[in-house]
Amino acid sequence: MTHDRPLLARLNWYWIFQLAGWGFLPVFAIVTGAMRMPGLIWVMCWGGATGIIISDLWHRLLKRRTNNGRRIRWKLVLCGVLVLGIVHTGLQFLGFLMFTPSHMVNGYSWIPSALMSWWSIYLVWNIFYMGVLSLRRANRAESESLRLEIAAKDAELRALQAQVNPHFFFNSMNSVRALIYEDQNAAAQMIDQLASVMRYALQSGHHDTVPLSAEIEAVQAYLAIEKIRFEERMQVSVEIGPGLEKVRIPPMSLQTLVENAVKYGVETSATGSEIRIRAQRIHDGSVHIEIANLGAIVPFANSTKVGLVNTRKRLALALGANAQLDLSENSGWVRATLTLPEAA
Repeated sequence: MTHDRPLLARLNWYWIFQLAGWGFLPVFAIVTGAMRMPGLIWVMCWGGATGIIISDLWHRLLKRRTNNGRRIRWKLVLCGVLVLGIVHTGLQFLGFLMFTPSHMVNGYSWIPSALMSWWSIYLVWNIFYMGVLSLRRANRAESESLRLEIAAKDAELRALQAQVNPHFFFNSMNSVRALIYEDQNAAAQMIDQLASVMRYALQSGHHDTVPLSAEIEAVQAYLAIEKIRFEERMQVSVEIGPGLEKVRIPPMSLQTLVENAVKYGVETSATGSEIRIRAQRIHDGSVHIEIANLGAIVPFANSTKVGLVNTRKRLALALGANAQLDLSENSGWVRATLTLPEAA
């Protein structure tokens, strides 16, 4: 709404500058001692009033031209300055005839200097107006560019997110299919958990970020699915620092990392692995979320590479360049660490 805009944005700067600029003429007459000749003050007031009217008519003509998509060329502006100066000189002469004694206007020697004065004034007026017009056009172009950039960012984020969900559901359905032949009750329980995760994925797909608590809940539902499949081979520990439940992260971002931890830490190991999920705020105010599993980094695993690249892009798009994802290996543990900026 208009009244919600800042005061400076609500002011009509065109008329402020119009009144201030043309109001300078009578003020100048008073300052330079024209009080001894009241008629001259009226002449200057007449000049200011006619200047406001003439320049506003010229402004409306230029504005109509730009609204019709036509460019304002300097040749047109210079021609306009010549015509405006001549018209104003004639009107100013009329002002002298109306407000001053006739003997003040003798001959025609005053015409060249008067024309030069009004041409100069209208040239300055047009230069100032064209400068403001160019600045406004540049601001509009920048705003449009920003709008398109945001739209492109949103489209890219949605596209990346769309890559995550089918990948996850495909792997989960494979797990259900394998379990049906072994334990139908466990398969039914797995389908219930899968439905819960699917509901979250569909709902969260409409948002750039979700609370960490909601993401952890979906991850735990996924791990419950895998727990049915791997039983004692998979152990899970979750540790969320105080006050971090509302930290915003891209939806399904932890899911991708946990899925990789299960795939390369539990599934490929005969003895399985523990999956550790830990979130903490460190001294600089940023938040670290770590997903760790026993094992080693698999250098040529396409799924891991795609998942990491996808998650990194989604982090940057949703939270900015300061949001990072690092993968490291130390003492037999593989750690995927999300670093979220303080504002997250």
